Amino acid sequence: MTHGRTGPARRTLLFLALGCALLCGVFLLVRRVAQWAGDHPVLACVVAVPLAAAVVTLVHGMPRLRELRRAARAGMAEADVEAREAAYLAPSPEAARLAPPMEEEVWPTTEGAGGRAAEWDGPTAGGLDCSALDADAFECAVAGLCERDGCREVEVVGGAGDLGADVLALAPDGRRIVIQCKRYSDTHKVGSQDMQRFGGTCYTVHGADVAAVVTTSAYTAPAREYADTCGILCFDGESLDAWSRGTGPAPWAAV
Repeated sequence: MTHGRTGPARRTLLFLALGCALLCGVFLLVRRVAQWAGDHPVLACVVAVPLAAAVVTLVHGMPRLRELRRAARAGMAEADVEAREAAYLAPSPEAARLAPPMEEEVWPTTEGAGGRAAEWDGPTAGGLDCSALDADAFECAVAGLCERDGCREVEVVGGAGDLGADVLALAPDGRRIVIQCKRYSDTHKVGSQDMQRFGGTCYTVHGADVAAVVTTSAYTAPAREYADTCGILCFDGESLDAWSRGTGPAPWAAV
């Protein structure tokens, strides 16, 4: 019984001793630094200014860092859910072998001459009919809307090696616009992984003043949370329809 009670007591005394030693060390270090600063006041001021700036920057950056970590954790959780759902819904190897190959497009396209999807010929009074566009034509359609609303130097850059950008343009007021286009079906939402890939390049690589993701579908909650944290605009199917009809704002006019 005596040994059973002395074990925790010894650990407590050890922790107290280590704490006292740490406090003493900190006190001696502070005292030493203060003594050195008193002997070298000019050099101490030179060292103190950048050190204080670094501390202030760190303190101000901590809330944003926490927001980014929270959004990243939400994205990882969403990816885990999607992976579990995909594993649950995945067909058996035999069924997968017999099934026809899946199309890359999430939404069926309207084929035109030469096997290409129907070309976009501008918005109509009924809005943009995305069901008649493939992914490439959808990017051209978004670029056309930018040109219609006064943007300059509009360029479609989507494809392999686009680093997350599909449409680049200069807004009428000179701001640089970077848009990623997601032509998804109503049941396929833009997830946080899509948003994080775009967020990693839209500002640092493409130098965006206005960064927006334009989709025919909607966004998951973690995707919107990450976008809000990074200042990325989320243009869903309803916003896109209003923009194409001329009854709603363009992405750069929504901020």
